[in-house]
Amino acid sequence: MSVVVEAESLKKNYNSFTAVNGIDFKINRGQCFGILGPNGAGKTTVVAMIYCFHPVTEGKLKVLGYDVNHDHRAIKTRLGVVPQENNLDQELSVRENLLVYASYFGINSEVAQKRADQLLYFFDLSSKAAQEVEQISGGMKRRLTIARGLIHDPEILILDEPTTGLDPQSRRLIWEHLRRLKKRGLTLILTTHYLEEASQLCDDLIIMDKGIILEQGTPPELISYHVGSKVIEVEIEPHLQAFLLQSLENKIGGYQIAGNTVYLFIPHDETKVLELLNLNKNIQTYQVRPSNLEDVFLKLTGRGLVYEEDISPGNRYQPENEISDQVL
Repeated sequence: MSVVVEAESLKKNYNSFTAVNGIDFKINRGQCFGILGPNGAGKTTVVAMIYCFHPVTEGKLKVLGYDVNHDHRAIKTRLGVVPQENNLDQELSVRENLLVYASYFGINSEVAQKRADQLLYFFDLSSKAAQEVEQISGGMKRRLTIARGLIHDPEILILDEPTTGLDPQSRRLIWEHLRRLKKRGLTLILTTHYLEEASQLCDDLIIMDKGIILEQGTPPELISYHVGSKVIEVEIEPHLQAFLLQSLENKIGGYQIAGNTVYLFIPHDETKVLELLNLNKNIQTYQVRPSNLEDVFLKLTGRGLVYEEDISPGNRYQPENEISDQVL
């Protein structure tokens, strides 16, 4: 597989705040590459540098063989970008939004009309083509935003939190469309804080927190390596947690504590652990469930994935809504 994006010691500063702090990664052609992390982790800043919207402070970043510091135009014309917020023209029709965007790339009218028809069909929007954007649902607007990012037939599609704010049914419909795009060979770069989204779509991913990469790999690899097959969530008073963990020594693969909940990571068979839990009268409740990427993040950082960073207002940088829809 050929490498389409390569970062070496990539760093981005905003005044005294470091949003991305010397990271390395490679993205292969045809894969869905995920950037997973909480708000403020640096996800959007990374893709904004890939898209040449934010300049690189230090390090190297190449996209499709081009240096982002010198070849902005060549890169932008070959990327599709789906920003976190829907920035469609509300007063234009669904079809007109696609055609106007196609004109930015110098696509002639006949080709633009054909591509618009194909994309409207692909995203199940043909019946809404003549409607104004403000009249369609949020899920349809999101699909239209993705269709718009594809109108110029890009080699890479960047999706920044593509399903934020959507209901579960609309979210899963977006996932199905993205799977179909990946099967066609399109390279996808996806930022998300939805764990199921990353697990469902990503071939490879990086987990970021506070501007650094904590881990990289496929979702199954990361879950298996860091957590194991199952997790047991135990509710027990904090002053009794140390005694519980002492009784389970050598029977678990690790643990994390969040308030009254102890997360026990089970690498293989949970039978012996459950026997001990059933004998412990201090346990309020417990449940056994399959492990997931949230558990990986919890083990790596000691906290859940969605949280507010403890950064003073003067130092907080929130670029999540700043991916431009500029193309040239």
